[in-house]
Amino acid sequence: MKRIAVVLFGLLAVAASLFAGPDPALAQAKKTAAKDLPPQYRRWLEEEVVYIITPKEREVFLQLENDRDREVFIKAFWRQRDPTPDTDTNEFRDEHYRRITYANTWFGRDAPGPGWRTDMGRIYIILGEPKTIDRFENLTQVYPTVIWFYSGLEFQRLPSSFNVVFFKPEGQRSYVLYSPMRDGPQKLLIHYMGDMTDYMSAYQQMMDVEPAIAGVSLSLIPGEMAFSTRPSMSSDILIGNYIPAAASEKVKDDYAEKLLRYKDIVEVEYTANYIDSDAMLRVYRDASGNAFVHFLVEPSRLSVEPAGGGYRAGLEADVSVTDAAGGLVYQYNRSVPVDMTGDQLAAVRGKLFSYQDLFPLVPGSYRISILLKNRVSREFTSFETSVLVPPAGAFTLFAPCLANRADKASRFQGQSKPFLFGGLQLTPSPRNDFLPGDTLGAFFQLANAPADVLDGGVVEYRILKDEPQGTETVRVLSRPLSEYPDRTNVFEEFPLAGFPAANYILRVSVRDASRAERVAAEERFLVTPLPALMRPWVLSVPRPSNDPEYLHIAGTQYMNKKDWDKARPLLAAAVRRDPGSAPFALDYVRLLLELQDYAGAKAAAQTFLGDERKWDFLEPVGRAAQALGEYEPAIAFYKDYLAHFGANLNVLNAVGECYLRLGNAAEALNAWERSLKIEPNQPKLKERVRELQTKK
Repeated sequence: MKRIAVVLFGLLAVAASLFAGPDPALAQAKKTAAKDLPPQYRRWLEEEVVYIITPKEREVFLQLENDRDREVFIKAFWRQRDPTPDTDTNEFRDEHYRRITYANTWFGRDAPGPGWRTDMGRIYIILGEPKTIDRFENLTQVYPTVIWFYSGLEFQRLPSSFNVVFFKPEGQRSYVLYSPMRDGPQKLLIHYMGDMTDYMSAYQQMMDVEPAIAGVSLSLIPGEMAFSTRPSMSSDILIGNYIPAAASEKVKDDYAEKLLRYKDIVEVEYTANYIDSDAMLRVYRDASGNAFVHFLVEPSRLSVEPAGGGYRAGLEADVSVTDAAGGLVYQYNRSVPVDMTGDQLAAVRGKLFSYQDLFPLVPGSYRISILLKNRVSREFTSFETSVLVPPAGAFTLFAPCLANRADKASRFQGQSKPFLFGGLQLTPSPRNDFLPGDTLGAFFQLANAPADVLDGGVVEYRILKDEPQGTETVRVLSRPLSEYPDRTNVFEEFPLAGFPAANYILRVSVRDASRAERVAAEERFLVTPLPALMRPWVLSVPRPSNDPEYLHIAGTQYMNKKDWDKARPLLAAAVRRDPGSAPFALDYVRLLLELQDYAGAKAAAQTFLGDERKWDFLEPVGRAAQALGEYEPAIAFYKDYLAHFGANLNVLNAVGECYLRLGNAAEALNAWERSLKIEPNQPKLKERVRELQTKK
């Protein structure tokens, strides 16, 4: 089935302030020396892609432990460079191997090794065919010299036009790269007898012999040396730095690190298809004081396929939250179908796409990982960040959120929706980019502000222009906190008319009645010189603000943190609000078992034991009955469980224990022997079995 990629434009660099850098676990992963790789992968790394692979890609490749992962990496490597990823042809890869073949055919004839190893081969593989080639190979006073001229290459750091010069010094069989600073025109001349540090003397002699060579002998960049008598440092930077880096300049190699992280998590068909994205995450409190994580992910493209007369993408979001010790605190998976008509697809083509969501998170310090997959294209993107949710009673200024659009009377007021606060719906950009004519909306949240701040405090906004030589204050606004209708959710707007294109910092400072600063935060933004910006179409699913699922989520988070006392009232409240929810009841039952409230656990499960929902409750209710000494009912629950789910060591062992308590050693022995057949390595159980067998 043909897929259509909705191409999304934007600056694809995730805001550095959101991320804590590479995962230390990746940096510490075991590496394989290149010489120890299987031959085909060593050849790929050290011959086929040696000039175009980035250092990060190479580092990740050497951390892969098996051929399956290496094949997936190679597929991803070429996909990241494919100019038309939705077709079967990879023009970049095909051109790269054509260049290698050409280099080996034409540049290895006089060289001791293959052509790709030569200087000419290296430059040709990186830059491709020159615009023109001038050969000076039969001059009696000049070593054989070849000048390649390039222009119009689409590389950011390369000049619009430049030369690359090769020559054969005395005794050299193959051409080597010429450097104006290292070699100079004196090394091109066969009979130069002057001072080897006198570049101008050699230049004048070369002008008399061959002006075309003299013209590139001090600088490789046309027009640069009009008023200079020394070799060009820029030329050496060009051949030593910019040209080698050109091959990987446009590659966003973060995918390699993501592939290493997620290769054992995402399905095989996804692993090679990492796509870049921008992302943003903020923590704010709702009206009841509960903290929520608001986030958005903007993938670099959204692929759809024809379906039922329209078009469809199948998004799947996986979110996990871990604590400082790596323990899982919360995890959820959400499937979000995206269905569009042909007209809707045409309307969003060329626009950004923003997936937005939110979830509650209890106080603590966490690592959040968000994985967004498209089941249609088998592509995925991700981001990770560290986040701190402060205690409920702490005086806190939650990080500012900058919006390029703000709806102050949202039709979703009263619901739970990302970046919605009362009736204020914000549309932020993860890049914080604005046009000179835009209005910047600045939102921040104050929690538990003391009286001397609430009653007499002020908010100071300071906009600073951020330049290499330092910052410069361009605007300051002070406003009494009492002037804001809502002193918890604070919103201010700044027209950007007259702001020149530049990087800026918005610093928000909350001061008390004495004008002493109490809390502050800052956020960077960009006023772009671009004539227009593509703003996204947003996909988010509003939910009722009083959804009992939020109570359940917070309760399970506390339960995973083993904070039973805080988990219990939240899970109990979720069950009261939705007594028919089996997932709510099941987690509540599990919590009561941890608290050793076995009677409460049995009572909470009773509603679900009479219908098809009973299966998940059988094992925990069996444990509760066993703990209460109700061994026969416990055995019945356990046997129903085994009949439905099959053998389970813990359940079989519990059945044996219950039979033994009832004095039925034969049935206990039968259950335990079945358990040992499944897993013989249970030394304590073996000893109990031997004791029973001895008493027969």
